Amino acid sequence: MAKLTISDLSLKDKRLLVRVDFNAPQDKQGNITDDIRIRASLPTIKYALDNGVSKLILMSHLGRPKGEIKDSLKMDKVAARLEALISQPVLKLDDCVGEAVEKAIADSREKVILLENLRFHKEEEKNDSDFAKGLAKLGDLFVNDAFGSAHRAHASTEGVTHHLKSAAGFLLEKEIKYLGDTLANPELPFVVILGGAKVSDKIAVIENLLPKAQKFLIGGGMAYTFLKAVGVEIGKSLLDKERLDFAKNIIDLAKKQNKAIVLPVDHIAATAIDNPGSAQLIKGLNLPSDLMGLDIGPRSIEIFKDELKDAKTMLWNGPLGVSEIEAFSRGTKEIMTYITELDAATILGGGDTAAAASLFGLTDKITHISTGGGASLEYMEGKTLPGIAALSDK
Repeated sequence: MAKLTISDLSLKDKRLLVRVDFNAPQDKQGNITDDIRIRASLPTIKYALDNGVSKLILMSHLGRPKGEIKDSLKMDKVAARLEALISQPVLKLDDCVGEAVEKAIADSREKVILLENLRFHKEEEKNDSDFAKGLAKLGDLFVNDAFGSAHRAHASTEGVTHHLKSAAGFLLEKEIKYLGDTLANPELPFVVILGGAKVSDKIAVIENLLPKAQKFLIGGGMAYTFLKAVGVEIGKSLLDKERLDFAKNIIDLAKKQNKAIVLPVDHIAATAIDNPGSAQLIKGLNLPSDLMGLDIGPRSIEIFKDELKDAKTMLWNGPLGVSEIEAFSRGTKEIMTYITELDAATILGGGDTAAAASLFGLTDKITHISTGGGASLEYMEGKTLPGIAALSDK
């Protein structure tokens, strides 16, 4: 069933309560080091302001305060960054529920109001009904634009929908379109690129997408469990021993279904991640016992490109090497650059993959980069996310 979106709501003179994901990374001084999550909700914020809301009340969590007030996790610096981005004043409140908050909103001259960190209250993560009711009292309508929290049934994502007409913001709508609709019915050929460290993180994704995708290109640390499963010597490379049988079964199942599992045929290896000076090319499949594979090699890059050239839909989760270290970044960088040149829908899921796109200056050339970590994985696994399921149906 299709869900209401912000475009379906009549916003004029309404108090609009919006759940955003302003969980921005900070340094030890509390300064925001990356505002991509704040920027991601700007289309929804600007649309609400352009369409005549009387008040725009924004709510988010920041970090993991576990129900305690922590000065380092207050929303003040987030409010300051938002104010700069939208070029208008933002009133930041000292709490998120209660009579004082209700009065401050009613009396405020500012149109945009940011509530204090939701997770200063234990009731938020417990999805406490009274806490959800307290949040709902602040608005006439509710919009969820926090995909990164959509896999959690919290008071601000699921509980509040029991009291207000609820819709998806533009960011959430985009995530539903690409991670939901596109992956449910992808234009073929559909190729999945998987990397990152652990096989265990990707088991459900592989199982969900195996019937839909024609090819899986596997790199990163997880490739070595698959290589070990087919008898390759992997030296000191990352190995998920408990998943060896799973890897072998997937390879066998893919063969039966005429699906391709493409693994690296050469490697950039080193004695340790923190010793990039020891990086060397291993031209064959097998790795010496004293080295660990930390990136795919040049032959693997060319094979991966060849497998991708005809793709119409691509999903990528997890870098193909330790992409934040230059010596081990070539595989991820070259393949990511290559897919931006193809006539295909390119979808990146997961924080490390998004960080790689940003590092290589490719963010604007990707069709869709998911803003959710755990939420992205669960959606790709085919799970129902409570923060989406709870929204009002069209």
